[in-house]
Amino acid sequence: MQNLNTQFDLIRQSATVAMGDRILALKASGSNIVGLQVGDPDFGTHSAIAATAFNAMQEGHTHYGPSVGTLELRKAIAAKLKRDEGVEYDPATEILVTHGGIHAYYTAMQSILNPGDDVLIPDPSWATHSNMAVMLRGNVIRVPAPAENGFIPHFDSWLKALTAAAKPRVIVLNYPSNPTGAFPSREYLQKLQDFAKENNLWIVSDEVYGSLYYEGQPTCAADFEGAKERTLLVNSLSKSYAMTGWRVGFLAAPARVIQNALKAGQNSITCVSPFIQKAAAFALTDPAMQEVTAEMRAGYARRRELVIRLSHELESDRVRILPPQGAFYFFLDLRALNMPSVDMCEKILEEEGVGLVPGSAFGEQGEGFIRMTIAASDGDVEAGFRKIVKWAERQ
Repeated sequence: MQNLNTQFDLIRQSATVAMGDRILALKASGSNIVGLQVGDPDFGTHSAIAATAFNAMQEGHTHYGPSVGTLELRKAIAAKLKRDEGVEYDPATEILVTHGGIHAYYTAMQSILNPGDDVLIPDPSWATHSNMAVMLRGNVIRVPAPAENGFIPHFDSWLKALTAAAKPRVIVLNYPSNPTGAFPSREYLQKLQDFAKENNLWIVSDEVYGSLYYEGQPTCAADFEGAKERTLLVNSLSKSYAMTGWRVGFLAAPARVIQNALKAGQNSITCVSPFIQKAAAFALTDPAMQEVTAEMRAGYARRRELVIRLSHELESDRVRILPPQGAFYFFLDLRALNMPSVDMCEKILEEEGVGLVPGSAFGEQGEGFIRMTIAASDGDVEAGFRKIVKWAERQ
């Protein structure tokens, strides 16, 4: 029998996707499930964005486009970065259009990582950040980001990780965080940028949730003097414009990185569909669409307050919350039950009909937690949280 790629023995399938597939199957069989596991906005893509794509198709934008992305969209991305993040990028040389945020992350890592290089990633974090590094034959070193420190690594933990690294190459950040919604202060990021400069490290910053914040806006990782030369920004339109199925994102980075990333893009997707790029450029630049993003953020903020109110009302010592600063998840603390998070999610699904994601899917620091999305209707968020507390109180 022929051998397979043994690198894939080192990673697992996505727990989020696996749970989502299972819940879809349960719903198809007639089960009544409250799905709070998915990272997909419950808002629809605005009709004006869809109309722009439809018109572009009718106008003939249905063939190959520039592999780097249309200049129209790259200019729109540059304008968005200046408007929202306060950073300036040259659309001609420092931006690559990608097939969603994951592809942007892939092209970023493929551009700078050599086999055996060490990648420093906070724990907990989205599994794809580690899995992609492993797929590209990097060595992942997890940096503890404990709940007791607001899910931000103590700074000496970065120093310990660097000491443990034989070939340190890159720090991977994701703020606001999936799964915790946490993000650090500007002062912390400045210190981390100084640390990266001193140790000749790249920083890859996944900022797909950057537009979703509740009490103060997160700082872009590149928004520091001299930071652009070592920082790669990963982003997409999936969360901010409810365009997860459109698969359009971007990488903003130094020109020499984009030259490498373009090769990775050309040899993986060729290009992003031109009619989708038309719609993306419209979404990023139309003033009314920015209001739509603000309205979605307000909707998530309302549900965040709903969960906080319910937590106070139910007064459960077994389900504790740390209100997220951004994104659209609660990382619920059920450590009082002393039960593996996978078992908790299985039991809650079986006994209460609520779909969730086990915290262990995001790293060792996530054990004892479960991720609950608020990218669902107000009714589902309330019903699901009440069911979780009800289940926990029976244990």
